[in-house]
Amino acid sequence: MSIAATPHLRLVRALSMAALLALPAAFSAAQVPAATDSATRVEGIEPKRAGKPQLDIALVLPLEAPAYALAADAVRSGFLAAADAAGARAQCVVIGHGEGGVTAAFETARSGAKVVVGPLVRDDLKVIADANLELPWTIALNHLEDGASLSPQIYTFALTVDSDARLLSRRMRDTGAENIVVITGETPFLQRFAGAFATEWLLAGGGAPNAFRFDASPPALASFKREIGKLSGKQRPDAALLALNGANAARLKPYMGGIASFASALAFDRPSDAEMRDLDGLVVAELPWLVTPDATAFAQLPRREFASAALERLYALGLDAFRVAQAFRAGPPARFSLEGATGMITLVEGRQFAREGRLAVFRGGQLEPLPNDR
Repeated sequence: MSIAATPHLRLVRALSMAALLALPAAFSAAQVPAATDSATRVEGIEPKRAGKPQLDIALVLPLEAPAYALAADAVRSGFLAAADAAGARAQCVVIGHGEGGVTAAFETARSGAKVVVGPLVRDDLKVIADANLELPWTIALNHLEDGASLSPQIYTFALTVDSDARLLSRRMRDTGAENIVVITGETPFLQRFAGAFATEWLLAGGGAPNAFRFDASPPALASFKREIGKLSGKQRPDAALLALNGANAARLKPYMGGIASFASALAFDRPSDAEMRDLDGLVVAELPWLVTPDATAFAQLPRREFASAALERLYALGLDAFRVAQAFRAGPPARFSLEGATGMITLVEGRQFAREGRLAVFRGGQLEPLPNDR
């Protein structure tokens, strides 16, 4: 008997492998509904120079778009904190824009800056990609869907779940797992994460995972626990990917019957004490900035309190974005590696700055770091 064939399991199979692979793998923590403000604001230079900043790095963010403003402010705060720590604040300018204002913001940025960092939002990156502007070296904080091309002047550095999927797939292989189950929530982000993981697992030679849609109802969870407990031998899953938010992962984890479980913390906010207990034993891919806050690599970088873990992650993105941008001041680097706040960052094929997060495990009400390699 396989999980997929269990008639009483209300965590029913919902996605075929073809559907999993078809799901887009690209995700940014800044992908939220668009706003309707087209204003442009320049910070960090004197008003008389606002039309043509003669500075090294311009940071372009949707600070005037209400739906994006909190995310953009977190990135800006991290970026400027890193610039201050490097003694380079005077060489940076921040250009804020609203919805529909990204082209004008880039026109301002490209008139004097050597390097532009932005856009943050995928739709804005599409606008810039279609505008055929003559750009300085640009580091986009998002990326387009697979197969879409960008100007040779544009590099990408984004918080995506692709790298978490890769890291978790490798960790499962290292533990000897062969029979994998993927349990997926209903949001596009969670489905993208599930699809990215399935792709990585198959590319590494693994068998097709069983995929199920999550059902939070108590009868479904109880049925799941009973049925999973009946499986043995090769029918029993070796590991499970919980493509769920933190609250639903906490609901499901106690019903997993000892099956090793993995997730991306990009889908999690700060768990409550009760959720922390329920998540005990769950291995997650998370940003080092949150897992190892006292690491030597972060000793000179200031911290700021935020209302959510998502904003903390965007602050970390800003910290690393500045340090990536610094590498372009004399032209694009041939090689790049950084032990960053968002993870180990390396320049890879396709003008992408890839990020590998940090493994951690919920244990005893705490999130404890794990080595990325066993």
